[in-house]
Amino acid sequence: MTTAVATTNHDLILAGPVGSLDAYIQAVGAIPVLSKEDEQALAISFRDSEDLTAARDLVMAHLRFVVHIAKGYTGYGLPLADLIQEGNVGLMKAVKRFDPEYDVRLVSFAVHWIRAEIHEFVLKNWRIVKVATTKAQRKLFFNLRKSKKTLAWLSHAETQAVAEDLGVTPKEVTEMERRLSARDAIFDPGPDADDEHSFTPAAYLPSPDADPAMQVEQTDFHDDATSRMAEAITTLDDRSRHILESRWLTEDKLTLHELAAEYDVSAERIRQIEVNAIKKLRTAMAV
Repeated sequence: MTTAVATTNHDLILAGPVGSLDAYIQAVGAIPVLSKEDEQALAISFRDSEDLTAARDLVMAHLRFVVHIAKGYTGYGLPLADLIQEGNVGLMKAVKRFDPEYDVRLVSFAVHWIRAEIHEFVLKNWRIVKVATTKAQRKLFFNLRKSKKTLAWLSHAETQAVAEDLGVTPKEVTEMERRLSARDAIFDPGPDADDEHSFTPAAYLPSPDADPAMQVEQTDFHDDATSRMAEAITTLDDRSRHILESRWLTEDKLTLHELAAEYDVSAERIRQIEVNAIKKLRTAMAV
């Protein structure tokens, strides 16, 4: 793990979580989401003046986004903390390259750099993790090569003999032999490549799910809208709030006529109160 970086506003680390992972996730989730205007102002300040404080604020505000993406890669058997750490590196690279002149939010731009770093980490580590995950498979991994008399593939009889000798199934022997005979494809540029202008195939691996950028934005919007709605409802008078809740916010919704009978007024009057209450909510939520 990396060393924590203390800042004036957040005692969090930029490169990855330290100590309790749950505490880190909770902490980054509490950092406010930047508005489009604030994000643009910070990005321009960093681009034009190399304001490192602005860059730090951009990174901090998007750490929750990295956690969201990293959780989608836990199926490879790699530690979530390590995945987050690699994703944070990608986020910082994205902030460095982000051009505020384009009408694009940083979260939509950064997703490709975050994925690229996580993909690189997975590709470097997943194959060795999958090669031997049990004690018997580890024994097979270290003994299969010397158990083979030639470089040719094992015959059926040899496979059976190795499986019996090492206490595994013939299928595991064949699978391990296939893995040991395989050669990793080169997904990354050579060590002399210019990192500033290199785009590796790993950056373009398809996502099995929807775009995490859209998921995060939708979740943040839903949470914010729900919170603002709950706060706005408290500004209504008791009758308006009851009518609105009875018409829209309960499972057993009441009709205009049922509410009219309850308040001893006309159905048209209930409709007017409902319309006015909705207008007040929209005004309160737009503030």
